[in-house]
Amino acid sequence: MIPFLKPKPPMTLLGLRLGRNLLQGVVLHRNGSGFSVRQQFRAVLSLDPLTNDPELVGREILNHLTEAGVRERRCTLCLPLNWALTVRVPVPELPAEDTASYLDLEAEKGFPYSPDDLCVASSRYQAASGDQFATLVAIPRNHLVRLQSVLKAARLKPQSFSLAVPSLCMPPAVPGIGVIDLLVGESCVELQVVFGSGVVVLRALEGVIETEGGHQRIDADQVARELKITLGQMPRALGETVRTLRVFGPPEIVGLFLTDIQARVEGLGLKVDRQAGPSLNGTPLPTEKGVLPELGLAAERMLGIPPRFEFLPPKVSSLPQVLAKVSARKLTSTIIVVVSALILTIAAFLFQHVQLRSLENQWRKIQPTVTELEDLQQRIRRYRSWFDSSFPTLTILRSLAEVFPVEGNVSAKRLEIRDLSMVTCSGTATDYAAYQAMIERLRALKPVAELKQDQVQGNSPLQFSINFQWLGGVAHD
Repeated sequence: MIPFLKPKPPMTLLGLRLGRNLLQGVVLHRNGSGFSVRQQFRAVLSLDPLTNDPELVGREILNHLTEAGVRERRCTLCLPLNWALTVRVPVPELPAEDTASYLDLEAEKGFPYSPDDLCVASSRYQAASGDQFATLVAIPRNHLVRLQSVLKAARLKPQSFSLAVPSLCMPPAVPGIGVIDLLVGESCVELQVVFGSGVVVLRALEGVIETEGGHQRIDADQVARELKITLGQMPRALGETVRTLRVFGPPEIVGLFLTDIQARVEGLGLKVDRQAGPSLNGTPLPTEKGVLPELGLAAERMLGIPPRFEFLPPKVSSLPQVLAKVSARKLTSTIIVVVSALILTIAAFLFQHVQLRSLENQWRKIQPTVTELEDLQQRIRRYRSWFDSSFPTLTILRSLAEVFPVEGNVSAKRLEIRDLSMVTCSGTATDYAAYQAMIERLRALKPVAELKQDQVQGNSPLQFSINFQWLGGVAHD
């Protein structure tokens, strides 16, 4: 960006966090020695930003801001973690300019949606063994577009969209040691595993918050089970490095939960860190109201620090906006540049027109031959599968059907086979034991390799998503 057009970081910013039906906010001000909280509010939303009319949702948010006396319009927004899709991929040794393309390809293969329908961000880290990995996180693009419309209706100017738990701004742990962070939210607990400067795992633990007599408490037994599952799904070299557990959220809930969970996590080799406090570039962040991710994301934006995961679609500036920011002294040189660009564009179009005419003449000469070849290729594609007597797709389907129990306590909802080798399956199980028994039978099949459990959520019923490579052949001797 041109230096004189680069916007300066704001000195005051509104940090927002969106939950299922709760909007939390904090107005953060930057001063010479650090940061101070000017306002803080919580508001229950009666309208869903993803399903209701954006104008109506924006008007409701604006009313809450007016009622709370919030006048700042530049904002950052922490998104709910249950909107996110995640996948972990190894990163081979590649030139820096090729790594981004490689991660784009892995995202296209790993997520069950078109790349145009997702906004993808990544976090890279290096295991103790030296192997490189990346965690890819995707948010449906339609969600982000609707949020932009909602915030515009609320007269807000978004500066950043990110996730809550990666925005806690915790100082890095001891090198070589992994950390689990738990953030207690409105209806779920968000979990992340951090190793070095990278995020290894992101999960939303649903159904672990219970309400008893109007008070909320966290089911420590269920959280301990989810922690054990999370560590078991990680690569062994990484799972063995995780030694610290940090918990953030409302003090009245977190205090009781830490008492309940401490003995349970010690059996997993974890130690509870009760002293963790957020900071940026060595400057502590305000914690009078607890550790707030919306405050951390706003502070990062004010210091010009990019968040771990950025999902705000890039803003395309128009020519009038650029010209409005250009000083009168530099206006003449800007006009010269614009006119030169127009002349070059016209010349390029004229050259392109001549080239197209030449290519059209060449095409007329070879068109009959090309048409004949295309027809021949269509026939080959149509009848090629009739000469394959191994029935590879049916073989895969039969093998999968045999590992699923006949009792029906494990069932598949979605099955995808790519290139007759990459198989993705998702479904439900009545309990974890039935699911694990199915996994063991599947792992015993000789053609199955690189079996990965991408997602295991819930308890009863349990939802899962797995993928593996089919090496060909038959499943039984």
